[in-house]
Parts: sequence; C-alpha cells; structure tokens
Amino acid sequence: MRRAALLGTLAVLLAAGCGAEAPAFSAPSLPPVDGLTGEVVRLRTDEAVGGQVQVRLTATEPLTVTALALQSPAFAGRPATAEATDYRPGQTIDLPVPFGAVDCARPVEPVAARVTVTRGGVSEDLVVPLAGDALATVAAEECAVAQFAAAVTLEVRGLTDGPDDVRGDVVLTRVTGHDEDVVVTALGRSVLLEPVTPTDLPATLGDDELVLPLRITLATCESHVLAEAKKPFAFPLRVQVGETEAVPDLPLSDAQRAQLQELVDRVCR
Repeated sequence: MRRAALLGTLAVLLAAGCGAEAPAFSAPSLPPVDGLTGEVVRLRTDEAVGGQVQVRLTATEPLTVTALALQSPAFAGRPATAEATDYRPGQTIDLPVPFGAVDCARPVEPVAARVTVTRGGVSEDLVVPLAGDALATVAAEECAVAQFAAAVTLEVRGLTDGPDDVRGDVVLTRVTGHDEDVVVTALGRSVLLEPVTPTDLPATLGDDELVLPLRITLATCESHVLAEAKKPFAFPLRVQVGETEAVPDLPLSDAQRAQLQELVDRVCR
C-alpha cells in the first residue's frame, strides 16, 4: 500500500512539473542486451545507508562487470562505480550503485544501467534496460519531501541534556504563500534512539507554526547495534501536505548530532 501511494504521489508531482501543464509522456523502450538482463531493487540496507539502490544483473554467458552507473531522465548522472565482479552463465548478483539528485519535472523511465563488461578478452560499454520500480519509489519519496520543504520549514530547537535523555522542540513553520493543510501523523525512531513527543498525533499546523516538544532516549545499548548502526540519528517525521505524504528526517546540526552521541556515550558507558 505504501509503495502504491508513493508511486501515485510521483505521478501527481511529475504531472505538475514546475507548475505548468506537462505533456503526456510515453517512456521509450530500450533494446535488450545480449548476455545481460537487469532489475533495479532497493534493499533494507540501501534504505539504511541512503543514496543508493542495487542493480541486480543476471548473465547468460561468462563475463566480468568492471564499471556500473544508473541512467534515468529524472536522476542526475553519477560517475561510474568501479567493479571487478565475475559472472557465470545463469548467475545473478546485486551490485550497489549510488543515485543522483532527482528532477521532479522529468520522467523516471526509461531506467537503465550503464555497464562496462569484459568478455572474451574484449571490453564493451553496454546500456542494460532495468525492470523494477525502485527508482520510481525513490523519486516519489524525494519529490514529496521537496514539496514539503517548499511549504514548511522544519527545525529542531533548544536541545538540552538530561541524565538519560535529550529534550528540545520540533518546530514546523508555514512558508508564506502556502496554505496547504499540513498534518504531522507520526515520529519514527532510529535503530539506536527513540524520539517521542507528548503532543497527541496527528497534530495540525495552523497559520503560523506548530511546536512539538521532543524527548530523545536510548532505545538500546546492545553492542552490535552500537557498532553497526548506519544512521543512528535519522528520525523520520511523517507529514501529510495536502494530498501528499512526505517523510523528511528531522534536520540536525553537527552540534546536535554530537550532543546525541554524548547521550549514547553517557547512557551506554
């Protein structure tokens, strides 16, 4: 259900473009490539790391992938990632690849991987069509957050230390000229820390600002979590802006992140 909603959001945002009526778009198809088929997927580890997806390549003949990059009209190009991955016939391997900034006025399709392979001692540059809707989901999420940021500023203010917590406020302020309904529906935790607000949610932003008191405590001090947490200070705020759901992370300064790290050190020592 969440993926369907995000893809619906993307369709609305791409149709809206920059405010002008967008022409109907029919994504051109890319020709298949001999020896390789592909799919773009996003794993939980990709969501934890952020900024990347997996290109799942299946080979029908022996070859070595030596470089890889994503290609989509909606995503800024990134330099190819160097690889040295050998494929046997019939073998499928996921390769992580970063994605660039999203242009919400452009279509996501067609999605492809620019792949450099070596086979039979010869190096070739290929454009492999990619199935799957992972990049469309990413674009929907990024564009929803951009729509939120255009309508509302989001801040974390006044963090103060307690013996076993950090307290402050989450402040949403309406941007002048934007009158969309804005409703905060949930505040999520990271794998390491638990943020809570005593304010009953959902809570609605009025004409000016909405202040949500904030208390952050340790969710766990397990050693493997402390060692492996990739985004320990990422707290997703679920917000409905008009008809669009956005999930921005609470914005934290370097000083605020350091303050939360001191909380972890203090409580888990």
